[in-house]
Amino acid sequence: MNNVKVEPFKVIGISVRTTNENGQAGKDIPVLWEKMISEDILNAIPNKVDRTIYSIYTDYEKDHTRPYTTVLGCKVENLDTIPEGMVGYSFEGGAYVKFTAKGDLSKDLVINEWMEIWQMDLGRIFTADFEIYGEKAQNPSDAEVDILIAVK
Repeated sequence: MNNVKVEPFKVIGISVRTTNENGQAGKDIPVLWEKMISEDILNAIPNKVDRTIYSIYTDYEKDHTRPYTTVLGCKVENLDTIPEGMVGYSFEGGAYVKFTAKGDLSKDLVINEWMEIWQMDLGRIFTADFEIYGEKAQNPSDAEVDILIAVK
């Protein structure tokens, strides 16, 4: 865990409104990932900066115990063209705490890291938290995923 500053960025992708209540996010988010892959959303995103996938949690109703929006997408140069069925978001960046989950993605690697984060007193501000699936996440059995949490 270390403190990092995130520069403002823009994302285009697909989204779902969900909640952690009754395990709903555990159903909704895998469906979103399935859509991302099966409909080849990655290649339909215009003006991509690169092919890194961001899983962003934003529009929190209050905190992680209330509804929020999950966006799966890529950083883009601009939001001039947002394809039908997709969303565009602009994030301000700011102060973040970075965690790195390392291991097997199929063995709940990321959700287990989140369960630990939820127990910590980090001074979260619930603007936009995100996971980064870059080159180091390409091998699912030996992946490295950065999780960034917005803090005061």
